[in-house]
Amino acid sequence: MTHPASVRIDIDLSLQRLRLETAGGELVASYPVSTALNGPGESDGSGCTPRGEHYVRACIGAGLPVGTVFRARRPTGEIYSSELARQHPDRDWILSRILWLCGRQWGENRGPGVDTFRRFIYIHGTPDSEPMGVPLSHGCVRMRNEDIIDLFDRVAPGTAVSIR
Repeated sequence: MTHPASVRIDIDLSLQRLRLETAGGELVASYPVSTALNGPGESDGSGCTPRGEHYVRACIGAGLPVGTVFRARRPTGEIYSSELARQHPDRDWILSRILWLCGRQWGENRGPGVDTFRRFIYIHGTPDSEPMGVPLSHGCVRMRNEDIIDLFDRVAPGTAVSIR
């Protein structure tokens, strides 16, 4: 795990890319992502990905197996499989790791009606069958399982996140 001040996460909604950079702006890693089908936006209930400055409030899932299924930020005891997907076709799968985001800008992505944290906006794993580079989520930032685990291992609570 890296000290939160030594790296930052930059998410480009138009490119559907997440970049992990040093505090000085040097590229550490780059990953394809899938953000909200409904596009960018901050309002509660919008299903949009919030823009602006955020930070990682909590890192959830350290040491759990790849494909661990989460509901309400808790592991269900299940490991994702195509059979499990057939049994639950309407689930929005949150897998492997969760980076729970919190907004830094009062009235824009923090506070009543626009609060990223209270909207439960995460960076999280998703089934490998889901496309990356295409906006399809309910507001979160979805990643391949191996990518979210790699990112998770490089950040800590307090890591800065910019979504633009």
